[in-house]
Amino acid sequence: MVFALLRYGFSRQYPERDEIPRTPDLQSHYDVVIIGGGGHGASLAYHLAKHHGITKIAILEKGYLGGGNTARNTTVIRSNYTDQRSIRFYAKSLRLYESLANELDYNMMYSRRGQLTLSHSDGVSRSLRLRADAGDFYGEANEIVDRQQIRKLVPSLNLDINGMPILCGLWHANAAIARHDAVVWGYAIRACERGVELHQRTEVLQMEVAGGKVTRLRTNRGDVSAGTVVQCVAGHSSVVAKMVGLKLPVRSYPLQAMVTHPVKPFLDPMVSSTALHCYISQSARGELVIGGGSDPYELYSTRSTLEVKEALAASALEMFPFIGELKILRQWAGITDMTPDYSPIMGPSPLSNYWLDAGWGTWGFKATPASGFFLAKAISENHIPDEIRPFQLDRFDRFDLVNEMGATAASH
Repeated sequence: MVFALLRYGFSRQYPERDEIPRTPDLQSHYDVVIIGGGGHGASLAYHLAKHHGITKIAILEKGYLGGGNTARNTTVIRSNYTDQRSIRFYAKSLRLYESLANELDYNMMYSRRGQLTLSHSDGVSRSLRLRADAGDFYGEANEIVDRQQIRKLVPSLNLDINGMPILCGLWHANAAIARHDAVVWGYAIRACERGVELHQRTEVLQMEVAGGKVTRLRTNRGDVSAGTVVQCVAGHSSVVAKMVGLKLPVRSYPLQAMVTHPVKPFLDPMVSSTALHCYISQSARGELVIGGGSDPYELYSTRSTLEVKEALAASALEMFPFIGELKILRQWAGITDMTPDYSPIMGPSPLSNYWLDAGWGTWGFKATPASGFFLAKAISENHIPDEIRPFQLDRFDRFDLVNEMGATAASH
């Protein structure tokens, strides 16, 4: 990547690079069809092609590459969860992120920042202690920090919020951020180099099921059949699953965020408060990225609202009172698919050739490398790896939930 950049920089000509192939004609059959051209779909296609030799793959994206929830998240990468099964999975994803730029020969703008989760009550302090102990037990760096340590980590933070003074915090040193667009572009470019076809503006309208399997997919560009079909459609998991007669335990809520205009860097770690329903970080360009909890109602909409903007601004001002004069540049929303235990659904479905990558809620971006890695292994080998076995759909029938309701960056 370094030498390629130097060659480009010293060149007298700067030719336009067409790294992502133009949408080809749709073939009648593929070994694998992936519904959804976001980070998870591109990651899955890449790992199937590179590690398992499956290259006759079509990614069907109704919009444009990475234009869904991948483009609408706040780029946080972490593994400070509660359940050991979640810790194990997200720790693997974090490790993959650390080497992803070299893996894909693409600049991810990866930056290790650390995450500080604030406690304003004794109950939250005990919950954070549980997460710290669980992380330490399974080899992930988490620790409880007191007010003095918090002051050193974030000198500009208001520790004495009126009525909610900060008591302590959970410090997750390995937490990071990366450029969300670069992640999906990198995976898609390298997948297409290995023969994967990316079909943008290709919407799946209907799926035919016969004999306990999906036999045909009807799209706006024609029909196609596949040996295996995988849905990776964050925000619309229930809608697509309904096409094959599956009712997923998923409810979908908008999740809003916003950014301010750029200012001189003053905030290195990501700071979150479940009591204030707000988290805040500073981008590489100096923008303050501010997010919070999901909207209180189910809706398939990405429109932003004044009420959430006011609530986020008020909470951010409690933590950093001096940012009051900053202007908000933009506000947006994604759609989160929430399961009852706040954990994803990965693995086979009741249909023999239909696989699920769904129900990610607010965890999707941080899981992008690991979801593709393990799901590709499961599909190619027809054997579920231990890392994703706990997240199968049938856990709801077995009442073996992976409860992560207490591990959110901002309480939902």
